[in-house]
Amino acid sequence: MTKKGDFDKIAKVMTIISVVGKTNSGKTTLIEKIIPELKKRGYKVGAIKHDVHQFEIDYEGKDTWRMTQAGAETVVIASDKKMGMVKRLNSEYTLDKIAEWLFPDVDIVITEGYKKQNKPKIEVNRKEVGGELLCSPDELLCIVSDRKFDIGVKCFGLDEITAITDIIVEKIKAAK
Repeated sequence: MTKKGDFDKIAKVMTIISVVGKTNSGKTTLIEKIIPELKKRGYKVGAIKHDVHQFEIDYEGKDTWRMTQAGAETVVIASDKKMGMVKRLNSEYTLDKIAEWLFPDVDIVITEGYKKQNKPKIEVNRKEVGGELLCSPDELLCIVSDRKFDIGVKCFGLDEITAITDIIVEKIKAAK
């Protein structure tokens, strides 16, 4: 597990930034807008969605499900356009391990969630969802919100995608 402050050392290999916020705050929507902006600027982008619940992508009766049920530790479904994998785990992998293993060909990995991992974060906070920020100022690259916060961290509106992406690009460049 990484210690506080270690994310800068790891970021020299690959930049990982987590978009965090409460449920229905707009995390996925923000990521959907950031990815094409980064791609426009020539960056290769990976994405990881953290799920604290038991998700299922392998459905009963499908061939991959049957292979998993038969005891395969890892099952991959692949075509000429995309690939999916189901892998049994004994414990949750760290972001660094996932990125090193699955994203060797990207410049940046944007995660949704992982608020407890030691990575720089963009916190999405909207009036409608309410409440205090989830992260401390030292964890944040910026805040994206429809209200203002005066905590010494840059704060952007929900549609200021160019400015938000500029902050991310600064982090990528600093890592090189």
